[in-house]
Amino acid sequence: MSLFRDEGVVLRTQKLGEADRIISLLTRGHGRVRAVARGVRRTKSKFGARLEPFSHVDVQFFARGSELIGRGLPLCTQSETIAPYGGAIVTDYARYTAGTAMLETAERFTDHEGEPAVQQYLLLVGGLRALAHGEHAPHLILDAFLLRSLAVNGYAPSFKDCARCGLDGPNRFFSVAAGGVVCTDCRVPGSVVPSAEAVGLLSALLTGDWPAADACEPRHVREGSGLVSAYLHWHLERGLRSLRYVEKDDRRVGAAGGPQ
Repeated sequence: MSLFRDEGVVLRTQKLGEADRIISLLTRGHGRVRAVARGVRRTKSKFGARLEPFSHVDVQFFARGSELIGRGLPLCTQSETIAPYGGAIVTDYARYTAGTAMLETAERFTDHEGEPAVQQYLLLVGGLRALAHGEHAPHLILDAFLLRSLAVNGYAPSFKDCARCGLDGPNRFFSVAAGGVVCTDCRVPGSVVPSAEAVGLLSALLTGDWPAADACEPRHVREGSGLVSAYLHWHLERGLRSLRYVEKDDRRVGAAGGPQ
């Protein structure tokens, strides 16, 4: 029997029995962890209120054996709130849908339980903090999070030099299969020709140039979001369920550019 302590973000919860829940968290030291929290669905449980999606918490786990991730699910025995991001997120539809897509993305990129994913964890904490504090438009924060999540998992898109031959940019064409912008010689079927402003926006979101991103026109934001969605879908092999609600709310993503 062993005790483990870690900090993490609650990704989702599911009912277990009459009063318990299975809590999925992305933790700093142990990656994605699923644990049983007993009695948290009882109305008088203060413990359960701390273990809701979007919450940044300090958690103690009780596991059988010397490893946190073993044959059975560990127990979540204590929880202290570090930052209750959910309070500011769930009251605003745009923030909520963007935040839900961020949680789903983090879970999809950490599909092996118990494997540390510190960069993904830090990205998620930073993204939820920005979302809760209203630092930028929710869809911009989401697109920045998606691009950076792709980058830390080895799928960083190129927005200047040709993704295939390295030719100095700017380059006109964009291909999700090729890994970003491509030159005329490396153009592949299905490539699109996005506006320079949309490509510049995505580059700004990836590098953290928020003044440039915040100043971008809505039409270029929508175009850039279409590219991000397509690129993410390609590398995850299936789209995010939650992303469709973000698109219906304030992005209404269409095809970016036209096939050439």
